[in-house]
Amino acid sequence: MLLLIINIIFAIAFTGFAYVNLNDKDSWLWVPIYMAAAICCGLAAAGYFYPNVYLALITFYLIYAVKIFFAKDGVRDWIGKYNKPSLVESMQADKPYIEQTREFFGLLIIAGALLINYLVSSGTFS
Repeated sequence: MLLLIINIIFAIAFTGFAYVNLNDKDSWLWVPIYMAAAICCGLAAAGYFYPNVYLALITFYLIYAVKIFFAKDGVRDWIGKYNKPSLVESMQADKPYIEQTREFFGLLIIAGALLINYLVSSGTFS
């Protein structure tokens, strides 16, 4: 029952995240990223699990997160160069590191959600 609730929440949240990314300049990338996760969580909520798909998506998301971490004005710069200022003071990404750092953490959340479903579908957790 808890897995059902978690997957419903993630499916709704990831769909919402995809929606708010529709007007971004890189919506061609982020809408599919969030929708793939939303579909996986929605299917898991309905009892359909696809562990190989989860592994493929987790791999992509983590590789892309590493790229963002080390990118110019990415997470590493947010930590070192900019001294970790708040990312949530404003919804506007008016500083160069804000969008990349938010995207990094979004990818980690997606990977975590899919990892939960992978572990459950592979029998690690039941």
